[in-house]
Amino acid sequence: MKYKKLNTDLIKYISKIKNEPDWIRDFRLKSLEAFYEIDMPDFGPNLNLDFDKINYYKRASNNIYDNWNEVNENIEKTFDNIGVIKAEKEYLGGISAQYESEVIYHNMLDYIKEKEVIFLDTDSAIKKYPELFKKYFNKLVNYKENKFTALNGAVFSGGTFIYIPKNTKLDRPLQSYFRINSENMGQFERTIIVVDDNSELHYIEGCTAPVYSSDALHAAVVEIYVGKNAKCRYTTIQNWSDDVYNLVTKRAIVDDGGMMEWIDGNVGSKVTMKYPGCILKGDNSIGRCVTIGLAKENQIQDTGARMIHIGKNSKSEIISKSISNNGGEANYRGTVEIRKNSINSKSNVKCDSLIMDKLSKSDTIPRNTNMNNSSIIEHEASVSKIDEDKLLYLMSRGLTEEAATELLLMGFIGDFRNELPLEYAIELNRLLKENIKMIGGK
Repeated sequence: MKYKKLNTDLIKYISKIKNEPDWIRDFRLKSLEAFYEIDMPDFGPNLNLDFDKINYYKRASNNIYDNWNEVNENIEKTFDNIGVIKAEKEYLGGISAQYESEVIYHNMLDYIKEKEVIFLDTDSAIKKYPELFKKYFNKLVNYKENKFTALNGAVFSGGTFIYIPKNTKLDRPLQSYFRINSENMGQFERTIIVVDDNSELHYIEGCTAPVYSSDALHAAVVEIYVGKNAKCRYTTIQNWSDDVYNLVTKRAIVDDGGMMEWIDGNVGSKVTMKYPGCILKGDNSIGRCVTIGLAKENQIQDTGARMIHIGKNSKSEIISKSISNNGGEANYRGTVEIRKNSINSKSNVKCDSLIMDKLSKSDTIPRNTNMNNSSIIEHEASVSKIDEDKLLYLMSRGLTEEAATELLLMGFIGDFRNELPLEYAIELNRLLKENIKMIGGK
């Protein structure tokens, strides 16, 4: 039986086919009620979504494999073409690959398994570790928070559950890759990451989709828990096609001495609304968010970060780089809030926008609040275009106009590129070349 329209029958069908416990099914039904009650966001880009035209669930495989030779040949070829299989072999400690609504491949190196690390798709975690999953699920991002967290709560499928035990540091990243491959498809993964005390994790997320004539929707929820003196880095390279609405809620809570880093690259999509957040609950906790948004024709990147300071001596840093080209719109929308008892805390925000033509635009929309006299918020913003003098100088040294422009762009986003593993910095260079129409080509 195939359901498409969003209703209680669809919710019950998804829960039944996944063989979920009753409490998950009931959670889904409550979330559906909330979805119908909550209005669309009253800020940011206009979202012209027809929810009746979204396919909310599509299963490409009945199994999760740990050997690519067992995966459907066409699906395997898709992930091979985008470099996932090569990345797994060369530098990842574990990988999860989701195609449409379900994870179809999952594997982890034996020595990481021996550390008692839990790295599972969300559906498997619900069954294998029900109490641990329930402890963290829906505690940091409530399903009633906005229309799209409610939608995710109703139809979530796939995603990742990670638990890093105390005193455990991984020397290789774990990665999940999400692929939308059908027209009108919706993808609603749910990710929970717990990095326990004195542990470290680098998690990488990749996203792609082919281009269709009608819109697709990606509405994920991510909840991250960073323990005492623990560290988590979450790196995203998003290259959705320009028919995808990318509406994501990501949040972390950080304990004493812990550190959370969001490294967030937004290259594709029709509309992106994404503001990774850190709740700096613990004393001496640290939150960082380094983002890049690239918007070309008919694209809007509305991105930024949220830093909520609660603990004493907490620190946060937001570095936002945006490039708008050929009529694209790239905005920074961010919040920094230092609470009354978060004494001796500091936040630094730096937003740089590069507008490459008269058709493009960029806005900076900050909301900074400091509630005590011993803390500091620093905010710096700049808007610029390609420096003609630098461009002419590089061309005088033998570079073409396109190559000189590319070099200047790489320098502009240097803060972001420097945070990436080498392999991903190379991939980012490739994506920028593909997505930006260089001045020399005009």
